[in-house]
Amino acid sequence: MMDGRPRRQVAATMASAAQDWLELLSAEQRAIAVGQMPSDSSMDLERRRWFYTPIDHGGLTFHQQRPAQQRGAMRLVAAGLSRPGYVTVATTIGLENVLDHTEGFVELFGRERGRDPGLYYLRVFGDPAPSGTWGWRFGGHHVSLNNLVVDGELVSTTPCFMGADPASSELLGGAVNRPLARVEDVARELVCSLHPDLARRAILSPRAPSDFVTGNRTTITLGDRAMSDATAAHEESYGSVLEYTAQPKGIPAIDLDPSQRDLLRSLLGTYFGRVPDLVAPAYDDTALGALHFAWAGPTGLGAPHYYRVQGPHLLIEWDNTQSDANHAHSVWRDPENDFGLDVLRAHRQRHH
Repeated sequence: MMDGRPRRQVAATMASAAQDWLELLSAEQRAIAVGQMPSDSSMDLERRRWFYTPIDHGGLTFHQQRPAQQRGAMRLVAAGLSRPGYVTVATTIGLENVLDHTEGFVELFGRERGRDPGLYYLRVFGDPAPSGTWGWRFGGHHVSLNNLVVDGELVSTTPCFMGADPASSELLGGAVNRPLARVEDVARELVCSLHPDLARRAILSPRAPSDFVTGNRTTITLGDRAMSDATAAHEESYGSVLEYTAQPKGIPAIDLDPSQRDLLRSLLGTYFGRVPDLVAPAYDDTALGALHFAWAGPTGLGAPHYYRVQGPHLLIEWDNTQSDANHAHSVWRDPENDFGLDVLRAHRQRHH
């Protein structure tokens, strides 16, 4: 049985940060910042909305908070992340200014400013009591963090989304800002290391979808395909090849040699390493062997591409296809228990 103490420790840190943030808010702010207690019923649908586009994610924005309140909000965000995860999220928020510059400071999306680092939203669901059941969500353009605590234990951290636009941008002295560099490069190193026979099985399509196959759907369903219109135009040629299926596609990890398995472990680390070390999943050889790795698109640098890793309670998706392959998305999901629905269902059955 998994030791729940680390998950209780992280949950306690989250609860303390959430309580401190809420105490800084006015009654008007709290009305926006606090949502319904988590459950597995239809009353919980707001908590299960999630996006990675620049629209209203629900909650209190940075613009609606004073500086001390903003700092309290970021303390809660940090409680759900490792140090590298926090730095990546903070960098992604800052990239809104870079993207605005790239686009000539013209995008509005019906707002006063379209690319806006102040439009990141935080909402707490329920009462963050130390031993209670509650959750929180933080999101905005290219960030979506979803956490659930049940009876004082952190039970779900998915969906966990991080993106970057631009995925690569210039720094002084010839340096390059690539917040998700290893998330992309390790997977490419893995697919390029494959023997031709394995590569033919791993590469599902010569063309990548223009976004995730599962998109930002609340529930992953068999047959899911990429939701964008750009992909739909090519559905006949490769849509069914890439659609989500219960049987993972690509190659199983048991077919990889030891060095390739090490690469797969490193790739998993770029997703699991987003959360605090105490609660990051650990994969032994047996669990690793149950995973499958698949790729779509060319394998060369700078080409639009997509990959996924799938196994029991795990789906990882990545795409870097838009904006001439300089606009990256990455997500870690649990198809069986996103948003902690299975745990909430079991909790209701025990207590009612």
